[in-house]
Amino acid sequence: MMDRAEKLLPWQWKLYAGNHAARRNLLLHMLSVPVFQLGTVALVTAPFTSLMWAIPGVVAMVGAVAVQGRGHRGEPVAPVPFLGPWDVVSRIFAEQWVTFPRFVLSGGFARAWRSAGSAPTAR
Repeated sequence: MMDRAEKLLPWQWKLYAGNHAARRNLLLHMLSVPVFQLGTVALVTAPFTSLMWAIPGVVAMVGAVAVQGRGHRGEPVAPVPFLGPWDVVSRIFAEQWVTFPRFVLSGGFARAWRSAGSAPTAR
């Protein structure tokens, strides 16, 4: 287990590849992270556009996280348990907005995809 006194982003980055190695989980993240991001934008902009965007925004965010949680069940390395509500929120937002995009842009996603084999596995 990593030292949790370490700052969130470096800590999350060190563990990320190990928790994102199964092709099914990678695919689910590739599809659901943009949904979470759009949901966040809808929620944040709702007070300035239409409050009706808040509900679909929250639904998109919760749905994306649920899909990702399901994907993590198929990983050989389980995620580190959350320490509490603030840890849940901070880790999820950091992953969706910083760590996963960094994983994709740095080539980590492509390396993990190639290493995972030729087809997604059903669980």
